[in-house]
Amino acid sequence: MNKRVLTTSLLLSLMLSSTPVLAAVTSCDAIMDKINTKLEHKNVNDYSLKVISKDTETSLRVVGVCEGGSKKIIYKKHKAKKSEKADKTEE
Repeated sequence: MNKRVLTTSLLLSLMLSSTPVLAAVTSCDAIMDKINTKLEHKNVNDYSLKVISKDTETSLRVVGVCEGGSKKIIYKKHKAKKSEKADKTEE
């Protein structure tokens, strides 16, 4: 009886410990969609998101990790054009 309980609990613990690894592998498109939605709700405009390898050095802000940690998503804010700045100051 004790052997059976021990075996069952061991198998259960192994199954539960592998679950986070499976959940961590998320596609980059799914992560980028979530990030885009959050930025739109904050009224952020003129930006771009790009997927790069985790080993790529960058000075840009990393806003997400995807594909099981093998890639990262970087954020770049674009500067407003001079005509857009002029329009905003006239309002």
